[in-house]
Amino acid sequence: MSLASQIRTIHNVDRHHKHLKWTKKQAPVLTVSSGDVVTFDALDSSNGQITVNSDASALDSFKLELADPAFGPVYVRDAEPGDALKIDVVSLDIGDWGWTAVAPGFGLLADEFTDADLKIWNLSATPGYAELKPGVRVPLRPFLGIMGIAPAADGEFSTIPPTDVGGNIDCRDLVVGSTLYLPVQVPGALFSCGDGHAAQGQGEVCGTAIETPMKATVRLTVCKNHPWVQSPHLLLPPQAPSTFPVEDKGQYATMGLDSDLLEATRKATRYMIDWLVSTKGLTRYEAYILTSVAGDLKLAEVVDMPNFAVTMNIPLNIFSS
Repeated sequence: MSLASQIRTIHNVDRHHKHLKWTKKQAPVLTVSSGDVVTFDALDSSNGQITVNSDASALDSFKLELADPAFGPVYVRDAEPGDALKIDVVSLDIGDWGWTAVAPGFGLLADEFTDADLKIWNLSATPGYAELKPGVRVPLRPFLGIMGIAPAADGEFSTIPPTDVGGNIDCRDLVVGSTLYLPVQVPGALFSCGDGHAAQGQGEVCGTAIETPMKATVRLTVCKNHPWVQSPHLLLPPQAPSTFPVEDKGQYATMGLDSDLLEATRKATRYMIDWLVSTKGLTRYEAYILTSVAGDLKLAEVVDMPNFAVTMNIPLNIFSS
């Protein structure tokens, strides 16, 4: 029996309850008690600007200021500064389509990928997977890119960059069964979430994952007197057996070395794109998209100065040959 089937959802936030700024002055759309469960019906991160029928021309009129809406906020009774808000991810239901974009001026290698490109993914054709092209399929691993609460600082803050109180943290580890802890800075915490992802690599290097509408259910619990939680903390469960198991064929990794950590990261990504183009028959834009939705950036070492070592890893079982 799944966790979701053992509990009764008693609250709902619909897709009309959205905001594009974090602020402690945002009026809550819902008030709940500690331990209550809330379901959020969230639009994709484009805020409806991209549809299943869109092509790359949709990016010409894309308004970044409308992107990454958060849904809420939810006021949690008894949450006070010095506490932590515990968010248990109960269930995540994705849409039947998604998108990944290379947008001019955005992404880790924006200076090298200056043309717009858009991939519309069919998320229902092959259960558990999304196909980039014949012979290349990405396993689905849904999570919420945005989970955050209101900051104590005065003013309004964009939902796009993450902060110490969460927000657009884009952490692919926060799948069903995981727990996120956020430091409460204002009474009631004012929790919001959104930015559904069907799959993403660690790094989201082209700037987008497989973006999709999502119905997300979470449990919100106040943890009193948790001063050690000063930033997002994660509790991750043992890895459950895959619903759609595939043979583990290992990984291929490229390493970037540089005295600048960001440039080492760029090099690792660039070298992986070169390998994918040279050995897997992908275009450079297809390879860039694949590194964003299936490639994992890792810090190999950070102590052997002056150079940092960063790897980009790709699982080989996403390829049919």
